[in-house]
Amino acid sequence: MKSLQVVVWGENVHERKSEVVRSVYPDGMHAAIADGLRENGLEDVTTATLDESEHGLPEERLESTDVLFWWGHCAHGEVADAVVDRVQKRVLEGMGLIVLHSGHYSKIFKRLMGTTCSLTWREAGEKERVWVCNPGHPIAAGIDRYFELEQSEMYGEPFAIPAPEEQVFVSWYQGGEVFRGGCCWHRGNGKIFYFSPGHETYPIYFDKTVRRVLANAARWAAPRGRWVDSCPNVPADQAAEPIINRGPRLHQDGDEGYR
Repeated sequence: MKSLQVVVWGENVHERKSEVVRSVYPDGMHAAIADGLRENGLEDVTTATLDESEHGLPEERLESTDVLFWWGHCAHGEVADAVVDRVQKRVLEGMGLIVLHSGHYSKIFKRLMGTTCSLTWREAGEKERVWVCNPGHPIAAGIDRYFELEQSEMYGEPFAIPAPEEQVFVSWYQGGEVFRGGCCWHRGNGKIFYFSPGHETYPIYFDKTVRRVLANAARWAAPRGRWVDSCPNVPADQAAEPIINRGPRLHQDGDEGYR
């Protein structure tokens, strides 16, 4: 059976500009996320970053990608719209998309959600307790009733997203806030999972439980088929039952697309 083709996309800006972030993730956050996926049995995991040609996501690479992870923060506006367009197209066709932490404000997530995706936040290094809402969900496989991160950035409600189709996790923070930090949707034939833990100044992507969640999410989001992005014309003589053309027509048999 073909192994899952996973690409971890990371902005890789803070890691180069901030000594604090570099001390936590010397090889980049994208590398730590990819290592965690491999640690949990996913073999074909590669990475891409903002500063690569076409942000490391040319059309031919996305065509062979089953699941794309997306982490961004300070450079959302630098992501080319052409790349966002092709990622959206692939999600609608069936590619899975896992959006992480501050990726809630990425162009691709806001476009797919159709909302502002805004939230409240606080960077105070407080404890985060992540509760499992649905222990039967594949993304929660092997996870206890809850797990804790000793230091995290608080993300709080209201979270301006469409109502999740499935709520897998909800977070509680030491300051009292709660947050819908593990949410699932379908867009077209693709699956989307948003997971909030992952601030860059804390070693969250080295946490074994977080790594298990991300690997579970990759397997859950794996394509189950593919839609084609076209509107082909089916002439009358190719209908399943015999029919003839009747009445005035705007289009000719075999016209490409819909006009």
